[in-house]
Amino acid sequence: MDFVKSIFVAASGLKAQSGRMRIIAENIANADSTGRTPGEDPYRRKIPTFQAELDRDLKAEVVELGPVEFDKSDFKSRYEPGHPAADQDGNVKMPNVDTLVEMVDMREAQRSYEANLNLISATRRMVQKTIDILRA
Repeated sequence: MDFVKSIFVAASGLKAQSGRMRIIAENIANADSTGRTPGEDPYRRKIPTFQAELDRDLKAEVVELGPVEFDKSDFKSRYEPGHPAADQDGNVKMPNVDTLVEMVDMREAQRSYEANLNLISATRRMVQKTIDILRA
């Protein structure tokens, strides 16, 4: 693989991981977002997906953020009789977001982002060394 391809493939990884971190941040921000009325569903956790796409100009596969899916797991319930969204028993549906899981996912996305960034930096250094050798 040549230098340009490796940079473009890594850049596609940066863009995909950036989108993943945005979705995870949205989940964390809405971890306590309940419905406004009794029986209304609260925020539902979003799950980022990835898909491989063939870049015909590069003749290489790049990664893209795929369609965002929704977590089908059950909502949590919390007893808060004074809440506007409480049902007749005083229970409020809470989002199916686990902030600990989201933080672990965020850390994984951050490390993947850093790995792609390091690949671009290493490729850039190799190109510079090649230019230095050719000048000598």
